[in-house]
Amino acid sequence: MQKHGEMLAMIEKWEAGSGRNRIGLRAAAALVLAATLLSGCGAGEKLNYTAQGMAAVEALEYEEALDCFAGAQEEGEDEQLLYRGMGIAYLGLTKYEDAIDYLEAALKAGGSSVQDVDFDINYYLATAYYKVGRAQDAIDVYSAILALRPREKNAFYLRGLVKLSMGDFEGAQADFGQAVDLDSRDYDQMIRIYMALEEYGYKDAGLVYLQNALTENEKSISDYDMGRICYYMGDYENARNYLTRLKPATDYGAALYLGRTYEALGDYNYASDIYAGYTENDQSKAEIYNQLGLCRMKMGEYEAALTAFQAAMNIEDNGMMQTLKFNEIVTYEYMRDYKTAAALMSSYLKSYPDDETAKREYEFLRTR
Repeated sequence: MQKHGEMLAMIEKWEAGSGRNRIGLRAAAALVLAATLLSGCGAGEKLNYTAQGMAAVEALEYEEALDCFAGAQEEGEDEQLLYRGMGIAYLGLTKYEDAIDYLEAALKAGGSSVQDVDFDINYYLATAYYKVGRAQDAIDVYSAILALRPREKNAFYLRGLVKLSMGDFEGAQADFGQAVDLDSRDYDQMIRIYMALEEYGYKDAGLVYLQNALTENEKSISDYDMGRICYYMGDYENARNYLTRLKPATDYGAALYLGRTYEALGDYNYASDIYAGYTENDQSKAEIYNQLGLCRMKMGEYEAALTAFQAAMNIEDNGMMQTLKFNEIVTYEYMRDYKTAAALMSSYLKSYPDDETAKREYEFLRTR
């Protein structure tokens, strides 16, 4: 199932990779495709090794990425970008000290003026600091970003998350408040704040953000945003009422949250009908297939669940491969196909070596 225990790290990585006017993973992949490069980093090819390395990072092929970045060094490519790439690859390999070394080197390799890429690198560096237990260093990085960009709401939000993990509830609240003040209609951010506070035992404080969003934007908020906020508040009847005003057969957000609402009401059969109905019109949304798979599992329809998860995995750049692979493994367990589940878990751990839950599950599977 989708695991929320690692939410802080997941959100940090997601935010670090989101749009901030810089050369990102998708841009690197696009460069590779535009140049019609061959796969791998074969010798003798006139390639942009850094771009290839970033494409490998996006594909979770971190060792291959490092080989590409080594080629980039030999070819004398841009040091800042290749060190940045190496830092991200080591983050993926959970070798956080190495990630810190290369990300710091990437910052030193930059010019005298601060560019967008420097901010980007600092976001990754803060993540690496946090992962090795250097929470205060992560906070210092976010503070440095805010000193130069005082309206960077993501930095406030992420700094708040780190403070929350340190037990500094008041400091976290101050940062979350700043983030919300900078964009009082960013409902995605408010929902993430709610989820973080709920995870750390401050659900009531999190609900305040959602209630304020409804109260302060009552005249402008859409039925979709009203519906999903009601969903997170546990007001499933109103969530259903708002979301059914939309067209879940063709509206992705409506289908996702209306289906989740029926799941919360215990009606997995109707929820699965909503998800399946949406997939008849659009086969590109992995989250819909994932929820469909989870419903099928609840109903004991394991073959159908497996089909849904695997359909999502076949969607290019689905953005949730870790969750899908984990759910696939769990489905094989329910089907009592422990051999397949163990083999898949072994492969899973090569891509996600810091998943402690998966490690424990693998030890169980090996004994079956």
